[in-house]
Amino acid sequence: MASEQGTNSAPLLVLHKVAEILNCFSVAEPEPTLQQIIRRTGLPSSTCQRLVQNMVREGFLDREGDRYRIGIGMVRWAAPGTLGLDLVKLVKPVLQQLRDETGETACLYVRDGAFRTVVAVAETRHVVIRPFMVGMVMPLHAGAPGKIFLAHDPDAWSSLSESQMSPFTPATPVSFDILRKQADEAKEQGFFAAFGERNEDVGSVAAPVFDHAGRLAGVLGLGFPTQRVTPADVPRLGPLVARAAAAASNALAYQGAGG
Repeated sequence: MASEQGTNSAPLLVLHKVAEILNCFSVAEPEPTLQQIIRRTGLPSSTCQRLVQNMVREGFLDREGDRYRIGIGMVRWAAPGTLGLDLVKLVKPVLQQLRDETGETACLYVRDGAFRTVVAVAETRHVVIRPFMVGMVMPLHAGAPGKIFLAHDPDAWSSLSESQMSPFTPATPVSFDILRKQADEAKEQGFFAAFGERNEDVGSVAAPVFDHAGRLAGVLGLGFPTQRVTPADVPRLGPLVARAAAAASNALAYQGAGG
C-alpha cells in the first residue's frame, strides 16, 4: 500500500479505507459488528473504529447496539444516481398503498444492463417474509419484473444477449424463445407473475411504470414467499399491481393507456 505521507495521497487512502468498510455490507450480511468489520478489512483496530465512528456521524452508517448497517444518508444520496429522487418520492406512496392493500412487499425497480435494481421498498408486515432492500440487484431473466423490462424496453434485450443467463432453479428460463413468449404475455395482459424462477420459495407479480413521454421509467412489483401466495392468487393480485403501476405512471404525468 502506498505511503500516507503527502497531501495528495492521504485523502485517497482514507477513501480507499472507507470503501473497504462499505464492502463489508451485503444483502446476505447487512449488519456486521465492529469486530467483523475489522477482520474483513484487515485495518488496524483503532483506525477502523475511528473511521466507523466518523461514518456513523456523517450518515454513511447507522448503529444499532453492537451492529452497523448502511446509513439512511447513504440511501438518500444513492437514490438520485439510480433513478432520480423525485421519481422515488412520487412512487413511494403508491408502493405503500399497494403493500397495505395486498399485505405483501412492494418494490420499484430500474434496469442497469442485464440486471434490475431495487430503488424503493414498502415492506410487508407479515412475520414470514423474503427480504427486499434498496440496492438489491437481480438478473433480468429470472422473476416477473424482468419480463416487464423485456416487454417494454428494447434495449433490455441487447443487454441480456451479452450476458450469461444462469439457471437459479429448475423454473429459471434460460431460453430466448421462452423469454420472448413471457414478454409478449406480459405486454398483452399488463402484468406478469412468476414463481420460483430466482429462488424456489419466492414469487413475484409486476407491471410497468411509464413517464410523461411514454417511456418505461421503472417496474413496480410485489415479492412474496410461495407458502403464502400461489398461482391461484394471481387473478386477484395481477390487476391490483397493474392498477398501482398505472397510478404511479399518472403520478409521473403519463397520459397514455399502454406501453
